[in-house]
Amino acid sequence: MNQLSGAEALVHMLQGHGVDYIFGLCGDTSLPFYDALYRLNHGMTHILSRDERSAAYMADGYARVSGKVGVCEGPSGGGATYIAPGLVEANESAIPILAITSDISVAARGRYALTELDQSALFRPLTKWNGVIERAEDVPKMLRAAFRQMTTGRPGSAHLALPFDVQKGAVDAADIWCDPDLGRHPAWPTGPDPAAVPRLARVLLAARNPVIVCGGGVVLAGAEAELGRLAERLAIPVATTISGKGSISEDHPLAVGVVGSNGGVVETRRFMEQADLLLLIGCRAGSVTTERWRYPVPGRCHVAHIDSDPGVIGANYPTEAAMVGDARLALAALNAEIGTPAPPQRDLNAAAVARAKAAKFAAFKQLAESDERPIRPERLVAALSELLADDAVLIADPGTPCPYLSAYYPVKRTGRQFFSNRAHGALGYSLPAAVGAYYGRPGAKIVAVMGDGSFGFNAGELETVARLGLPITFVVVSNGVFGWIKAGQKSGFDGRYFSVDFSTTDHARVAEAFGLRAWRVEDPGELKGKLAAALNCPGPSLIDVICQPLQDAHAPVSEWIA
Repeated sequence: MNQLSGAEALVHMLQGHGVDYIFGLCGDTSLPFYDALYRLNHGMTHILSRDERSAAYMADGYARVSGKVGVCEGPSGGGATYIAPGLVEANESAIPILAITSDISVAARGRYALTELDQSALFRPLTKWNGVIERAEDVPKMLRAAFRQMTTGRPGSAHLALPFDVQKGAVDAADIWCDPDLGRHPAWPTGPDPAAVPRLARVLLAARNPVIVCGGGVVLAGAEAELGRLAERLAIPVATTISGKGSISEDHPLAVGVVGSNGGVVETRRFMEQADLLLLIGCRAGSVTTERWRYPVPGRCHVAHIDSDPGVIGANYPTEAAMVGDARLALAALNAEIGTPAPPQRDLNAAAVARAKAAKFAAFKQLAESDERPIRPERLVAALSELLADDAVLIADPGTPCPYLSAYYPVKRTGRQFFSNRAHGALGYSLPAAVGAYYGRPGAKIVAVMGDGSFGFNAGELETVARLGLPITFVVVSNGVFGWIKAGQKSGFDGRYFSVDFSTTDHARVAEAFGLRAWRVEDPGELKGKLAAALNCPGPSLIDVICQPLQDAHAPVSEWIA
C-alpha cells in the first residue's frame, strides 16, 4: 500500500481543492507540515506573516476578492489564540477561510505539555465547522468535510487542529481525492422553493414604493446582473449595506448608496422611511443597517426577504414573503416569474434617487473643498475617488475610514471593489487584508485606508509587504485618538473623554524604516499630489495624512449627527 504521512496528505488535499496560497506563521508543532510543504511539488505559495491574526485577515481578504477559499495556518497555544479573531470575523461575514492550527501530540494530552489547549472548545463558537484530527488516516475526510462546509449553504469559516503525531502518522494514498468545485464559493448553490417565487413576485408587484436593500449576499453569490434586471424592470431604487457595496454600480440611476447608522445619511434614510415594501437580499437587517431597528419603522412597512440562511428571515421583522436560496438563483427565478411588466408609476423612482444624491454630494463637496487644517476626511475621500481607477480594490478599516468611504467613495462597477470588516469591526484589519487582496486580484491596485489606532495593531506586517515587494498603498488617517470612541463619548456622554487619546506617530518614518516609500501630508493643497505619488509608486507605499479627528468632524454616523 502506497502511504503518505499525515502532513503530506494535508498538502495534497489542499492542492486538490485548488489552494494557491497559504498565509501563516511557523511554530514547533508545525514542523512536519512545513517539511512537507518544502519537499513536495504542490504549486502552492506560502506567505509568511508576522502574526497569526494577520494571517487570518490575509486569508479573508484573499477569499473576498478571489472567490476561492482562503487558507491560513499557525502553531499551537498562542498561535491558535491569535488566529481566532480572523475566523470569527470571516464566519460572521460569510467568508470561507480555513485555519489549520497544529497541536501537541495526542499522546501528550493531559501531561502539562507546553502550549496544550482545548482547541476544539476554543474554535467551536467561532466557526461554521470545527474539528480536531485524532488519527492520521482521518486527514483526507476531515479536509473534505471542512471544504464542503465552508463553501456550501451560507459560507463560513472552518478550523482544523492537527496534532504533531498525527502529522507523522500513515495515510493511505488511495484516500487522497476531493471535489475541486468545493475550493470556490458559493459551491453547489441551491434555488428557492418554486412555490415561494410567485408569492414574492405578487407582493413586489403590488407595492407602490418598494426599495431593495442588498447586503453582502448579492456580491457573494455573483447576483449583480440579476439584481440589475429586477431593479430596472420594476424601477426599484437599490440601497446597500456597507458589505453590499458593489451589488450595483453606484453611478446607476437607481443606486441609492449605503443606508444605516454607519455611512448612511439623511437623504438615504428617507428611502427606508418612505418605502411601503422593503426587499432584503442577502441582508440580515441588523443593528447598523436599520439604525437599531428604527428604519424601516416596525409595523409601517412590509418586508420581503431573500437569503441563503433561513435563520435570518423573520428574525427582526415580520416577513410578508420570503425565498430561501442562493441570491443569484433566487433573483433569476423571480425575474422569470415577473417577465416584463408595464413601467410602474412611483414616488420613489430614479428622479427621487437623483435628487437625494445631488443633496448628499452637494454637502459633501462643500466640506471636501475645504482648506482647513487638520485635513478634513472628506477631502481625502474626494482625492481617492478622483485618483483611483474603477477596478481598484479599496479596503476600509473601522473608525474614521469606514463611514466616510462607505458614504462617499463611489464604487462604479459591480463586484467586490470595496470592503471592510463589518461583522465585528476589529481594528487592524485593512493592512493584512490588503496583502490577501493583492494575491487574490494581482492585476488591480490595492489600497488600504486605516486610522492611526489601527496602524498600531499590525505595523509589523509592513515588513511582510516590503519583503515581498507588494505594490500596495497604505493610507493612514492620523489624529492621535481612538476617534470612534471619543465621538461616542461626545455625543452620548456629554464629552466626558476618558482614555481615548494617544501620542502622534510619524507613520511615514516608521514605514520608511521598514523599507516602504512614504509621504506625510499636513497641507490640504499638497494632499492630491502626494497621494498620486504614493499610488503610482511601483513598490509598497504609505501616505500619512494628518486629519481632523472624528469627534470634531461631520461624519456620516446617525447617532452623532442626532
